[in-house]
Amino acid sequence: MKNKMKVTDRRTRYTRQTIKDSFLTLLEEKPFSKITVTEICRISEINRGTFYLHYYDIDDVLDDLLNDVITDTSSILDHVLCPEKLGCTYPFCRKVQEDTRLQVLFFDDVASSRLLEKLCELSKEEFVTHLMQNSLLTFEQAEAVLYFQMNGCLAINKRMLKNKCTNWQEIQQAIDHFIKAGLESFLICDGRQTVSKKNPSPQNTPEKL
Repeated sequence: MKNKMKVTDRRTRYTRQTIKDSFLTLLEEKPFSKITVTEICRISEINRGTFYLHYYDIDDVLDDLLNDVITDTSSILDHVLCPEKLGCTYPFCRKVQEDTRLQVLFFDDVASSRLLEKLCELSKEEFVTHLMQNSLLTFEQAEAVLYFQMNGCLAINKRMLKNKCTNWQEIQQAIDHFIKAGLESFLICDGRQTVSKKNPSPQNTPEKL
């Protein structure tokens, strides 16, 4: 029974991956809005019944693919603080660089917009909470910083891919430095020690002779 389940699971994973691969192939040729279930079935060599056994529609395929893309990639806060953390996962842009099939997602309006939402969703709670706890920013301001930052990151990745840039790491380090400095400018330092040094309390002030 267990062996049968393993075979079924393996077949399910294979079929779903085949459908997603076919979707990416079509996305290289045409915009998301023009892709049909019939075309995916033709390339995947499956019937429509098999497709609908695994997915509701084309949007469902895209969502599943994007979930795969961001799996095991670090949130924006994790990545920026990477030097200060142990076991930090690698950033999304590196994953896209290593898996060239995924790069087409940047050049479709629907796919890139959905990707942005997924990435922000991945980081939003941790990022906004951290920023609000350590700064004077409101929720709306912290959220705006996140979306501004993520839009910029996606834009520069798209540009580097389009120009076939080869020095990703150097550019990434420069942008990371810029982002980290910007975030640190919002943070509130605990000034109690500084204040106490400048204005020592009466009990700690030596009596004048």
